[in-house]
Amino acid sequence: MDARMNAFLDRAESVLARLDPLLPALRPHIDWTATLAARWQRDGRSGYLLPLQVSLDMRLSDLIGVDKQREQLGRNTQQFISGLPANHALLWGSRGTGKSSLVRALLAEHAGAGLRLIEIERDHLADLPRIVEQLQALPQRFILFCDDLSFEAGEGDYRVLKSVLDGSLEQAPDNVLLYATSNRRHLVPEKASDNENWQRVDGELHPSEAVEDKIALSDRFGLWLSFYPFTQEHYLAVVEHWIGQLAASAGLQWQRDETLDILAVRWATGRGNRNGRCAYQFARYWVGLQLLEQH
Repeated sequence: MDARMNAFLDRAESVLARLDPLLPALRPHIDWTATLAARWQRDGRSGYLLPLQVSLDMRLSDLIGVDKQREQLGRNTQQFISGLPANHALLWGSRGTGKSSLVRALLAEHAGAGLRLIEIERDHLADLPRIVEQLQALPQRFILFCDDLSFEAGEGDYRVLKSVLDGSLEQAPDNVLLYATSNRRHLVPEKASDNENWQRVDGELHPSEAVEDKIALSDRFGLWLSFYPFTQEHYLAVVEHWIGQLAASAGLQWQRDETLDILAVRWATGRGNRNGRCAYQFARYWVGLQLLEQH
């Protein structure tokens, strides 16, 4: 009897092991009064919101040299939080210049007023209607954040996204906005070949439909903010800011001088880019080195 029972249990465990991947995963319940951010997770053909632990140590005052962008997006976000009309925003420009940091700093600034952040990958934007449906009855205000929204040559799914954005954003509830970042202003690479078949109609030149089709995607965003490469002066000002922050928290006495500036410039030159991310990394390197030498 025991042998038959053990054989039955072994077969049952084997069947359950095969069925387990087919069963729907347990979806976490999100208490938005305590949760500040979540990420949309794709699960087969469906998806769910996964709560995230986020740091609120990035402040708007930490973003140096992007005053105009900070003011415009901050004003748009304040309108949104206040229940006033606001625009979906596209932040485009050079990498490492503060686009993503600005969005996260706004969360830190307004989390107490009910602002929440939901991260969504570009490949999951087709799920926007499902996400919006889950959020529309909630009292909080949600920014759907897509980082690095762009398409490579030959990818046609930007047309699908365009139709989804039309339906999802124009009919989005008042408590949902989409903020996206991209290295490209028009999200899709444009080629000279796109203009090969210009036509003259009634004496006017009309660009080919391929160009219009690609540019139309970024038109879904009412607010465009441009981020440009740092000048050397801008870069060194950001280095000074971050060294000051890190040194103060570590009790390190320091003073900016020509030698420090030269080291910072060499650091950026070695990476081929002057931006906020590079400045922060140099500040961590330099402050860490000073503290190590004191031991």
